[in-house]
Amino acid sequence: MANTQRQKIRQQRRSLDDRSRAIAAVQLTKNILTSRAFRCSQRIACYLPNDGEIDPTAVIEHVWALGKECYLPVLNPLGHNRLEFALFTELTPLKLNCFGIAEPDVHPRYWISPMQLDLVLAPLVAFDKQGNRMGMGGGYYDRSFAFLRHRKHWKKPHLVGIGYDFQQVDSLKAQKHDVPLDSVITEKGFLRRKV
Repeated sequence: MANTQRQKIRQQRRSLDDRSRAIAAVQLTKNILTSRAFRCSQRIACYLPNDGEIDPTAVIEHVWALGKECYLPVLNPLGHNRLEFALFTELTPLKLNCFGIAEPDVHPRYWISPMQLDLVLAPLVAFDKQGNRMGMGGGYYDRSFAFLRHRKHWKKPHLVGIGYDFQQVDSLKAQKHDVPLDSVITEKGFLRRKV
């Protein structure tokens, strides 16, 4: 069931025309820039779009313009399928990882851990009102941010899913290892997790 749902939504976002993508990206950018989580954060993780994902490139450009730091996920080959994060600037060279996704081509000594971030703008395939996130199925974000499930007071980084509004579903079955999102931002607005 989950794989069928995943494939259906992935196909829907890949089938969007360029004009619809561009309009959604502009609206998404406005919604992110006006969010308190963005305004209060210095170290912000983002991603480069792949597989029809909503495009946060303009958000990255605003991060740079505002003097904040932008980080992109890097697959850690020694990290048991976990993510590390590398500083991304206009001069950072990129390479394709094993999934064909562009990531910074920098030495691991320059990576930072997920705990060092203030805000993570995470891609998703689907989400629900309870803050459950369906990713591509590899579990990288859940493993990398598992420490958030055990924190009661210190809640950084703030984990925000970003995607198209049509990616919202009624309910996703959460597994015990899933890390819920704090909120979701789409081109149509902002959804805070219901707990």
